[in-house]
Amino acid sequence: MSRSGAHGGAKGLLERHALLLLLVAVAAFFSLNPASGDIFFTQQNASVLLGNQATVALLALAVILPLVCGYFDFSLGAIAASSSVLTAGLMSFNDLPLGLAMVVGIGVGVLIGGLNGLLVTRFGLNSFVTTLGMATLLGGLVQWYTGGQTILNGLDPRLAQFGSKTLLGIPQVVYVVAVIAVLLWYLLAQTPFGRGLYAIGSNPRSAALVGIRVQRSVWTTFVLAGALSGLVGVLALARSGSATADPGTGLLFPALAAAFLGATAVRPGFFNVVGTIIGVLFVSVAVSGLTLSGASTWASPVFNGASLLVAVALSHYLGRSRGMRTT
Repeated sequence: MSRSGAHGGAKGLLERHALLLLLVAVAAFFSLNPASGDIFFTQQNASVLLGNQATVALLALAVILPLVCGYFDFSLGAIAASSSVLTAGLMSFNDLPLGLAMVVGIGVGVLIGGLNGLLVTRFGLNSFVTTLGMATLLGGLVQWYTGGQTILNGLDPRLAQFGSKTLLGIPQVVYVVAVIAVLLWYLLAQTPFGRGLYAIGSNPRSAALVGIRVQRSVWTTFVLAGALSGLVGVLALARSGSATADPGTGLLFPALAAAFLGATAVRPGFFNVVGTIIGVLFVSVAVSGLTLSGASTWASPVFNGASLLVAVALSHYLGRSRGMRTT
């Protein structure tokens, strides 16, 4: 092997695993740090961290679906919030059974995702502006539906029990996210449909020329993203045991940071499932360590914002070097 080939291989290996190495380094630092080590490196903290970040991880997986095709969906956090309050409200206000309320909550995510996809693909509207408008609209509807109040009463206790229970020391909601992550990885990495989505993200005209149904494929990603966001709302309700009049932006921005960080790992320049999960863990471990170290409340949003800025810049650079369109 030539020296340049060995250098390129080593450089590529470092690019693919740099985020994972950084995650290990950050975890080691906060484990050894006297201010956080006693609590950080415990099974209890790991369980709480994984449980709290399960919804962020699932929303980040939803985020990457349109991004793989070069489109942005800013409404996914608001869809999750809408699903959460609607599922809670149908049980509290209308006495609907848990199963039916969950189906309606997730179904609303599917419908909104389909509408977003229709506006973007059929009518050619800008995805960022369209989904930002949808997010604003949904935020207002959430405020109207809840009256600005938290929905606490009348919820089926089985949902909160599922959200609080653990299996082998790991919250049950984490297993739900793990199953969906595996299915989504298979869809994107191992099927012709998934490879077609990456082809659309690289060059939609070329993808159409080889027979890929571009509009239908892009629309499908918005529908799937809406469905996953609806499920995020249900899982968030299970974890908290209540639904608040939150517009969902607090959930969206960490998910965005994880998604763009994930595009710098495993398959640098391409949004991918494994990289996204690593991105979620990196952001959550860093924020948890800062909090346990006594950092002020502003540290978490500052870190999330800085991570998002750096991740967008890196993924844009890596994506352009590999012919991938990044938002």
